[in-house]
Amino acid sequence: MDDDVRLRDVTEADLEVLLEYEHDPEAVRRSRFPPREREAFMHHWKTRVLGDPTGFVQAVMVGDELAGNLVAWWEGDRRFIGYWFGRAFWGRGIGTRALGLFLAQERNRPLYADPFHANLASVRLLEKHGFERAGTVLHDEDEHLLLVLRQPVGARL
Repeated sequence: MDDDVRLRDVTEADLEVLLEYEHDPEAVRRSRFPPREREAFMHHWKTRVLGDPTGFVQAVMVGDELAGNLVAWWEGDRRFIGYWFGRAFWGRGIGTRALGLFLAQERNRPLYADPFHANLASVRLLEKHGFERAGTVLHDEDEHLLLVLRQPVGARL
């Protein structure tokens, strides 16, 4: 593959594209994550994501195009990650490469993720990077898998 994948800090200028990605109907169906209206999205990103000094937020770039984002944040005593990619970037190995780059920088362990159980591409992506199934959680009426990464990338087990 010749897609040049790299990470950089997310800026406010990226938010319009990320909002568009969040509203893609197929992405919403797969993730079971309801898209926010524009004002709520912008407020959330500016205050809770970009405004959180304990968060780690990266834009995924493919060449000069914004492909998506990866985020790590604290929920109580657990560190979670999440990501969102534009549909044009699915199925090209971009998520795999981007998550590998992200995990090399995000060194907190254990690290948790909770994808919708039927989002097999997301579950496979996480498991490919060493996340293991640790149970299930409910978000509203939807069952999500709880996955955990216990070792740093490249660590011996």
